Amino acid sequence: MERSRRTIITVLGLTQIMAWGSTYYLPAVIAQKVAADTGWPLTWVVGGLSLGLLVAGLISPHVGSSIERHGGRNVLAFSACSIGVGQIGLAAAPNLVAYIAAWVVVGLGMGAGLYDAAFGTLGRLYGHGARSAITTLSLFGGFASTICWPISAFLIGETGWRGTCLVYAAVQLLFALPLYLAMLPRGVPPPSVPDRPGKTQTAVPSAATSVPIMVLLAATLTLAAVISSTVSVHLLTILQAGGMALAAAVGLGALVGPAQVSARAVEMFIARYHHPIWTKFASVTFVAIGIGALWVGVPVVAVALAFYGAGIGLETIARGTLPLALFGPAGYARLMGRLAMPSLIAQAAAPSVGALLLEQVGPHGTLAALAALALLNVGLACSLGWLIFRRRTLQVQMQ
Repeated sequence: MERSRRTIITVLGLTQIMAWGSTYYLPAVIAQKVAADTGWPLTWVVGGLSLGLLVAGLISPHVGSSIERHGGRNVLAFSACSIGVGQIGLAAAPNLVAYIAAWVVVGLGMGAGLYDAAFGTLGRLYGHGARSAITTLSLFGGFASTICWPISAFLIGETGWRGTCLVYAAVQLLFALPLYLAMLPRGVPPPSVPDRPGKTQTAVPSAATSVPIMVLLAATLTLAAVISSTVSVHLLTILQAGGMALAAAVGLGALVGPAQVSARAVEMFIARYHHPIWTKFASVTFVAIGIGALWVGVPVVAVALAFYGAGIGLETIARGTLPLALFGPAGYARLMGRLAMPSLIAQAAAPSVGALLLEQVGPHGTLAALAALALLNVGLACSLGWLIFRRRTLQVQMQ
């Protein structure tokens, strides 16, 4: 039985919330408890996530190739199994070595099941028509921390950190895995099918013939990942360094999530009217404004965080839709896997580099460095946009 587009997007949306919440967002809640309960160094406890992201980055090209050949059903099912088994490993870990090894298994699931794999699956299913599906899926994913942080905090209070990991393992193995297997199609449609009868899609050059565009695209996506990963880990520390109480810092930091979701909701309604490069422009500009405002010390911190949150919210959409618009659906899943590799590896290293910056130059210097990177990313996005519009102009002249 063929599932409707809405059903598939909903399934992927729900499973993305739980995949992100039980992996990427988990250490923020349980790390202190793990360290206090076991005596393991907090740096190593948090470093498990970095190792997981590194593993995810290393396998992402293979994940993309597999989705391109066979569709996303089995890849996403493997992701649920890996995350579930990894969570059981975390819960049962008798020592730090076993704990780190469990994060390697979780990392396999992250590489096979987070945004890039889900976007690749949608691209393989819907071709050029996947843009709206990707935007909707990112709207679901924006609720991951909002939903899962309170759940994790509640579970820790009731069952401890090991019990929390076991509950998330059950969610993956008993909820996500059956959903993937039951709801996602076994086969994949022929690639590059025109979206509308009687109309032919504009020829899209392959990635191999557009090396400068590919390089700039990979660079701007990777730099955006570095900035967001660093800020997500160290934001509370930076805010408190300015004299803000922890409760106030947490309250302000919580504004980032709603800002992400709000920006994505707006994009969902206006996406049909513009090329995804404009989404990318808005993303890097908002991030630069937000971090720059934090650096110069604007009185209303909430405004700065709202700009930053809107920017990283739009970045997720641009990450999925821009490659599809530039290179078309043929080979899209494989391309997403290749683009994910440098981004995930950079995300794995960014929190440690951010901690080193905080130690060496302090919070203000760290914000200055992040602001410089954000401005650099604006320049990269502008250069990418110039190449895109130049190529489109040449295509029109040749017709």
